[in-house]
Amino acid sequence: MKRYRIGIAGAGFGVRAHLPALTGHPRFDVVAIASPTSAPEVARQHGIPHAFRSCAEMTAGCELDAVTVASPPFAHRADVLAALRARKHVICEKPFALSVAEALEMVEAEKVAATACGISHEFRFVPQAQALKELVANGHLDPLRNMELTMLRSHLRRHELRPRGWWFERERGGGLTGAMLSHLIDHANWLASRAPLRTVGFHRRANEERSDERGTFRSGVDDAGFALIEYGDGLVARLTADATTAVQSYVCAVHGEKRTAVASGPSILELALYAVDGERTEELECKPSRYLEFARIGRDVPPLMELYDEFAKKIEGKPNALPSFQEALRTQESLAAIGYGS
Repeated sequence: MKRYRIGIAGAGFGVRAHLPALTGHPRFDVVAIASPTSAPEVARQHGIPHAFRSCAEMTAGCELDAVTVASPPFAHRADVLAALRARKHVICEKPFALSVAEALEMVEAEKVAATACGISHEFRFVPQAQALKELVANGHLDPLRNMELTMLRSHLRRHELRPRGWWFERERGGGLTGAMLSHLIDHANWLASRAPLRTVGFHRRANEERSDERGTFRSGVDDAGFALIEYGDGLVARLTADATTAVQSYVCAVHGEKRTAVASGPSILELALYAVDGERTEELECKPSRYLEFARIGRDVPPLMELYDEFAKKIEGKPNALPSFQEALRTQESLAAIGYGS
């Protein structure tokens, strides 16, 4: 079975989650890391053969089949385009771009490169999400009328210390709307199996004054985002991502006229799935990830490994469920509709 040589652009989430997912995966070998500041040290610590300052240098400086772009959002365009100019297969983190125009440019570059490309929406591969998608796809909840996706977190409350940096700078792609509402929009579109007809909403900054170990600073980004999406045929979705609450929870409910299915838990990675029919509520047993043992490294790792299964299939021209650049463009359009980018 062929193994693919892959390089990672970005030494944050790329090292915390993508690196262990790829290291444990049977189809990929991490041979390079790119970061403007920390690549040599990361390479030394993790036994990665090559280190570079940029994705462009990485694609030119070693033999690669594929690239994971896990750099900050403001670098996605440059990194993706560099990888595609070198005719590499690409996985890109979300949010895809800073604007619809950037997203369109990358979609067009994918067509020219004719390589396998996808977006890292790993939450599609959580077992309960997969089971919920199956219920929807098989018509068990028809006719669909309403979806509600609510993610509540606590890490942006007023008293929480968070280090200043690009994440608190709007022009560089920071904020919760890009970081987490993008996941919820993708999830709703995936469950609906179609693109939105219309999106309305807004984002909110409750805590503009922030603190870190260096003192106080001003946040230029949102700490919550809200969207209402119309899909046609009577289906709407209501989305909330808010990181200023005392509780941490996640709910994804799909309501039909006769039945409802609800995936809920303390986070999008820790869920139980329930079917509700009239007065009866039943918990549904879901098949665990084949990579469950890797959850000890990080909760994101098993669904990322499932995503890389689909990436390998797409590289080989096989049927696959990899979130696509075209789907990411649809998400980018919804983000723009509520004020993220343009």
